[in-house]
Amino acid sequence: MDLITSAVVAAIGHGAPGHASEAVAGHYQRLKLAVAKFDSAAAILAAIAALEAAPDHPQLQLALSAALSSAKVSDDMETLFAAQSLLEALQRPLPQLPAVETAPAPPDKSAVVSNYAVVKVYFATDRQHDVGKPPGQRFSGERSMTGGNGGGDGPLSYGRCDISIPRDHRMGQLESPSLWRLEFRDDPAKHVVLLTAEVQNRDNFFAALKTRIRASAGQSAFVFVHGYNVSFEDAARRTGQMAYDLGFDGAAVFYSWPSRGDLAGYTIDENNIEWSTPHITNFLAEFLASTEAAQVYLVGHSMGSRGLARAVAVLLAAQPPLAQKITELILSAPDIDAGVFKHDIAPKLATARNPVTLYASSQDLALAASKAVHGYPRAGDSGAGMQIVAGVETIDATGVDTSFMKHAYFAEQRSALSDMFSLIRQQARADQRFLDPVDTPAGRYWTFKP
Repeated sequence: MDLITSAVVAAIGHGAPGHASEAVAGHYQRLKLAVAKFDSAAAILAAIAALEAAPDHPQLQLALSAALSSAKVSDDMETLFAAQSLLEALQRPLPQLPAVETAPAPPDKSAVVSNYAVVKVYFATDRQHDVGKPPGQRFSGERSMTGGNGGGDGPLSYGRCDISIPRDHRMGQLESPSLWRLEFRDDPAKHVVLLTAEVQNRDNFFAALKTRIRASAGQSAFVFVHGYNVSFEDAARRTGQMAYDLGFDGAAVFYSWPSRGDLAGYTIDENNIEWSTPHITNFLAEFLASTEAAQVYLVGHSMGSRGLARAVAVLLAAQPPLAQKITELILSAPDIDAGVFKHDIAPKLATARNPVTLYASSQDLALAASKAVHGYPRAGDSGAGMQIVAGVETIDATGVDTSFMKHAYFAEQRSALSDMFSLIRQQARADQRFLDPVDTPAGRYWTFKP
């Protein structure tokens, strides 16, 4: 039985829709709303209604599975996440009633339903900072030349941010104000907004991270390193959106290097990621040593993959026990010279705890521009330049990208996010996910199922 059908059958068995607990009923309704957007929603909802009338009927269970399969619902991360959340709600023990009558407690503000959710993310950055400016302008595109707030003479600043996610958020989208909709300012009810950016000293930062990681079910964390043409504000917003869409239970962290956040700033960004790579390496070493995280997922995008991949390679060579704490290294659209990656970087990553996951595309316009600048293919190219290397699970993401620049497909397209969901939440390797193998003389790579 597939995950979604299992969740529906289990919820009905616990009294859904009319006689379940409030929490289960809410998650059950959310799952039904998630499938309602599909073209064949009427058939799926009819199959669910039939099961509600006869939940133990095996043919009705098969009919629901068939309807879900026909509509390819299992490829949709939002529905998978809704089903997983429903199953988790079903596993929680019912609250115990008090033995004696007590006075009503004051309302819990965290339980108040609002028109947006708030996701807390943590950051380290070697950008120049100005604490007197608004959150979105607190860190510039310049290098930190006067020292960060981490103590000593180091360039790093640490802190945490609150990110708003609207309740009608679409999976994979980074909702922003639009002049076409006559929207002239950020609205947390409609947009993904950086609400706060609080600077912390090093000790408080790592103490807060350790507490957050310990509180998560899997004692987990992910660290995101953004790419070219990304401001601090957009890196924070993207991290919050990814954590929300992936249903990530642990600590969400991003490292923000001094990208200019300007399309014309490619060569400056290229110099700055090289300048930042030793700082990324040191931060990762300190993060792995200080937080006691059991599951650590590293995600690099575009030019940020250069710094992240090299940092991991250095740690694997210099501090193998520490580097083995890294659960997954995910490189999406990596803007790295293909030859350098294959012969210099990838062999150094071969001793990693798990294979590296690399998402590539033959329609990535930013990588095509990078290739034109450098004269050689990039590691994130697919097609004839596909990187098939020992210790790397390469996934061709061509065709699943919907972003304007065809370069942010790792976070803009449900199929890629759904694959990352399976990789992170279920720790499933490529041959266990919704991917098709493609065998070539050079070896095997993977594509998304049509």
